[in-house]
Amino acid sequence: MADEPLIRIEHLYKEYETDAGPVPVLADVNLIVQRSEFLAIMGPSGSGKSTFMNVVGCLDLPTSGKYFLDGRDVGTLDADQLAHLRNTVIGFVFQGFNLLPRASVTDNVALPLVYAGIGREARSRRAVELLAKVGLAPFADYAPGRISGGQQQRVAIARAMVGNPQIILADEPTGNLDMKTSYEIMDLFTQLNADGITIVLVTHEPDIATYAKRLVRFVDGRITHDGAVSAPAIAGAGA
Repeated sequence: MADEPLIRIEHLYKEYETDAGPVPVLADVNLIVQRSEFLAIMGPSGSGKSTFMNVVGCLDLPTSGKYFLDGRDVGTLDADQLAHLRNTVIGFVFQGFNLLPRASVTDNVALPLVYAGIGREARSRRAVELLAKVGLAPFADYAPGRISGGQQQRVAIARAMVGNPQIILADEPTGNLDMKTSYEIMDLFTQLNADGITIVLVTHEPDIATYAKRLVRFVDGRITHDGAVSAPAIAGAGA
């Protein structure tokens, strides 16, 4: 499926049921993301960014419309197939790191491979390989609480990469980091993108968005900009 876009979204609509009735969150979203792109998503609070990322990450399903990931119609997949897609195609990086505090750095990185049924020796070997890639080989046996926030985010990135995903979805990955550490994390994302990994990143920080090659802006559940990462485009994206 190499000639198929990695992500193809057609007329996506998403609403949630509330006591007051249905509330639309995404409306007529159309988007194509090619393999090896680096995409930043911006928009004001409540614009639909997080809901969109949940749909792209196969954590939620659209109310209507079509979503194709790696050539597969996500809407036709059952729960096991969706879980398999999340484990083999997608890597997730979150603002809050989401590391297990009592597990070693190595075991945190290897965790997705446990669910994939990979043996312990192979899991550890792959985890150590990824820790070296993100510059954390000396900390393999540390608990997460013994390393800095920036280092914990590097662990989270290594964990996202451990299953050889085609795409990394990063939701405010620098939100808990200082400026210097944020730039180091973004340099790592840039390196991963240069290696061929597709990056889709949500941010409210203009300087972080400039690392991407393409900017998508959401306002009131709709895409209002899809194109170059420029100062005017970022300025109009909202926080």
